[in-house]
Amino acid sequence: MNWLRSGRVPTAALMLLLATAVAVKAQAHAGTIRLAVDASEAPRRIIHAVEIIPVASGPLTLRYPKWIPGEHAPSGPIADLVSVRISAAGQALLWRREPADMYAINLTVPTGSDSIEVMLDFVTPPPQTAGFTSGASATLELAVINWNQIVLYPDSQPSDSIVCAPSIKLPAGWKFATALEQESSTGAVVAFRPVNLTTLVDSPLLTGAHFRRIDISPAVGESHFIDLIADGEAALAMPEWQVAAYKRLVLEESAMFGARHYNQYDFLVSLSSQIANFGLEHHQCSDDRMPARAVIDSSLQRLWSSLLPHEFAYSWNGKYRRPADLGGADFQAPMSGNLLWVYEGFTTYLGEVLAARSGLASAEDFREELALLAARLSHLPGRTWRSLQDDADAAQILYGSRADWQSLRRTVDFYDESYLIWLEADVLVRTQTGGQKSLDDFCRSFFGGRDSGPALATYHRADVIAALNAIYTYDWDDFFSQRLESVAAQAPLAGIEQGGWKLVYRELAGPLQEAVENTNHSIDARYSLGLDLKEDGTLVDVIPESPAARAGLAPGMKLVAIDGRRFSKEIFRDMMKVAKTSKDPIELLASDGDFFRSYEVDYHAGEKYPWLERDVSKPDVLAEIIKPIAQR
Repeated sequence: MNWLRSGRVPTAALMLLLATAVAVKAQAHAGTIRLAVDASEAPRRIIHAVEIIPVASGPLTLRYPKWIPGEHAPSGPIADLVSVRISAAGQALLWRREPADMYAINLTVPTGSDSIEVMLDFVTPPPQTAGFTSGASATLELAVINWNQIVLYPDSQPSDSIVCAPSIKLPAGWKFATALEQESSTGAVVAFRPVNLTTLVDSPLLTGAHFRRIDISPAVGESHFIDLIADGEAALAMPEWQVAAYKRLVLEESAMFGARHYNQYDFLVSLSSQIANFGLEHHQCSDDRMPARAVIDSSLQRLWSSLLPHEFAYSWNGKYRRPADLGGADFQAPMSGNLLWVYEGFTTYLGEVLAARSGLASAEDFREELALLAARLSHLPGRTWRSLQDDADAAQILYGSRADWQSLRRTVDFYDESYLIWLEADVLVRTQTGGQKSLDDFCRSFFGGRDSGPALATYHRADVIAALNAIYTYDWDDFFSQRLESVAAQAPLAGIEQGGWKLVYRELAGPLQEAVENTNHSIDARYSLGLDLKEDGTLVDVIPESPAARAGLAPGMKLVAIDGRRFSKEIFRDMMKVAKTSKDPIELLASDGDFFRSYEVDYHAGEKYPWLERDVSKPDVLAEIIKPIAQR
């Protein structure tokens, strides 16, 4: 590339990376893309990259990954790809974006050129920006590198057939962890063994100044590690009881599935409240982003206890076995969410169960979490018009939907509601077989098989039904059709009820509910007034037909006063108690932009929080479900 003509002089790090790529090019397969990444400015939230892409002369289309596995949406952050410059034999090439497809770049390769050089930058969002991998991913002390954000690749080739040789320059003194195999290192530059583009995108890299690796491998078998990177050393102090619980998690998941489909597994755990907090699955690792104190604060640990079990389960359900419509031969083909009730819903069920079996969550926490999601799903007017199947089909638009009117719109409920459905299926099998069979058997037969390295075996709905019938003969097709396609007002609570428990409401919040409110600075009054609000009085959502909705309140308003007193969380709760013995309505003063208005809410039943209460007339199947397999 003619750097002066391009208008930009590359950094010394990029020159070193490019020189390394050129030097080893002859050793690589002729079709190998050399991807040299410079993350030394990650603390400034900018990543640089240079690619050498083997090509033939003539018209060429380059693609940017659009449909990101695990995000089930065309969420490739193309708007944050900047400073794109392309050259061949030192001459800058003109390129133009495809008007009908923002993820495609068209250009012409000069006669005689067998490669092009692509120089690009990726800018990551500022702190606390929400989202998945396109959310905040870097701080002054750490960064999560997703290769799909910094790569362009030739069109018309399946991602499995595109070979990439990646390397990266890290900030001085930073450590790293990734599922990629290291080939060499020179100073801060690390080169990895060539892999196909599918594997590269499936192998994020976690890097930071404060690093701790914890070995949770079983005595025999593949290696398993928790790689912690945080904004400070104190956050890395995972207590020994958690370490022991994660070691049990590896044993429990192995016992549940009966086989493994990875060569080594790494939990890539970033601990920061400045980056987006979520989890994203990969075959031999998981991108687990938790708040800064998530492993050292008991309340936060309680809230995040199922994240790693959930993400780990994807290695079997989602990566090894995957719905055919989510398989994808490349990163451009649209994905269909029609089986997300298996991919995401069953994994949600497994994550909660495995957290309890391993000891990361107590039996009480397991039941309270179940009560919280059952109550939320039982107060969704949106379920009377949007079926759960449509909820899954519409995943790509619901992931980014706003929180206001969420109870009417619905969000990605195929996680939680499918959890209830799979719980019901497990209870049914256990009850009807006298405890001889369960969904553990389904896991072993459908997701387990024989040990292997990373592999993909796709499935269709009929395959799921057949596998369930092999465990216990039942009209499973009708079972799921009724629950997926109906628009019933009631949530599917049969798994709880037939499992020996019932959903009830009490005035006292449980410890998990308190942790949620304290962490999110929120007040959950959905099951009393019908309000989901922040501590400052901002109404996040108002459930239609609730007392608050009938009074005229709406999302986006802000409570200023309650019964003549300045609004606060404490005053709100005090007035809810007073209202129980008063015939007068609760008077709320709310602001809405430049306007103020009073609203009278006729409600006198006090606060309500969901709990599970034991039904002694039925066996406690829930207790059997969360019993560690080793104790059976």
